[in-house]
Amino acid sequence: MNGKGTKILGEERREMILKWLKESNSPLTGSQLAKDTNVSRQVIVQDISLLKARNEPIMATAQGYIYFHPSPAKQKITRVIASVHSAEQTEDELITIVDYGVTVKDVTIEHPVYGDLTGSIMIKNRHDVEMFLEKVKETKASYLLELTDGIHLHTLEADSSRQLDQACSALEEKGYLLSQN
Repeated sequence: MNGKGTKILGEERREMILKWLKESNSPLTGSQLAKDTNVSRQVIVQDISLLKARNEPIMATAQGYIYFHPSPAKQKITRVIASVHSAEQTEDELITIVDYGVTVKDVTIEHPVYGDLTGSIMIKNRHDVEMFLEKVKETKASYLLELTDGIHLHTLEADSSRQLDQACSALEEKGYLLSQN
């Protein structure tokens, strides 16, 4: 990236950030982008907001910022599931899902004041689960499910319905899917 310790200004910085995000195969953290452009993390947050306002498909996740590339390839299949479990069971729930090749795109809860609150998490594999849990622990953050007695939604994404069915069956066996009874 920059590496010269010189401050990169406004539009030039945003264009560099956009270029780096498009070229990266993994999430880029705000802290790393701040360091590479010699600005504060808050300036990066503002830059990302300005890029999103231009309809750039950038998502903030627990692992960092991701640029979504339009994919002409095979369309992914999504499914929203309703889950219920304790905070301590979060790791097991996420591992159960990703072990079937399914991505956990987000978590949503219904808050009594704010309505639906959705957090983008984009967890694709066990490493992502580990990084997510470490970030929660490191920041002393609460899981959204703690606001709703464990009830939450996930948007899942996979290459096939079979993968989604298998992951949901495994979650149901463990008692993590909200019963319709």
